[in-house]
Amino acid sequence: MNITHASFITLPVADQDRALRFYADVLGFQVTADLDMPPGRWLQVAPEGAQTVFTLSGPGMGSFTPGETRGIMLVTTDVDADCARLTAAGVAVEGPDDLPWGRMASFRDPDGNSLMLITEKALEAASE
Repeated sequence: MNITHASFITLPVADQDRALRFYADVLGFQVTADLDMPPGRWLQVAPEGAQTVFTLSGPGMGSFTPGETRGIMLVTTDVDADCARLTAAGVAVEGPDDLPWGRMASFRDPDGNSLMLITEKALEAASE
């Protein structure tokens, strides 16, 4: 296999402008594409320097249902600081909690898509 990375992840949203405000203003993502295309607006955002972008897919852009996305893990260097920033912005955050693989918290975007923040912990090699 010669796969190098995922190009984009689709996040179905009901209102692209509202979603853009959340991902850009609250999470600090950058707009990587904002184009009018048939059948609708192609809007993508990403953390600075990321290879994988998030397509904020609005009505008419496929058969996605807003709020159905789960399990997206966002790696951060400081989960506690990011949770405090989210809470200050009015976002409900669960955690953070210490787990064997790191410190993790979860939250939802305005459409109900579920995202997680993690500060990863170095895992020890299994002893023989």
